[in-house]
Amino acid sequence: MKYAKQTQEALDRLDQSLKVLRDLVKRGENRAALQYIEHGVLKDRFEELQNIVTISSTGTLGARGTKNTGTL
Repeated sequence: MKYAKQTQEALDRLDQSLKVLRDLVKRGENRAALQYIEHGVLKDRFEELQNIVTISSTGTLGARGTKNTGTL
C-alpha cells in the first residue's frame, strides 16, 4: 500500500512539472524549457520516480539476507 501511495505522489509531482514545461514551451521560452528538462525540477521528478521503481524491483531480501514479506 505504501508503494502505491509513494508512486502516485511521485506521478502527481511529475505531472505538475510537465504542466510547467508545457507552459514554458507555449510561451516560447525554449531556452528555459531546455534548462528545466536537463537541470531543473523535471529532471529531479523523473529521477525520483525512477528510483521508486528501481527500489521496488530489486531483490526482496532484507538486511540479514532473510526474506522480507512486507510491502514497501
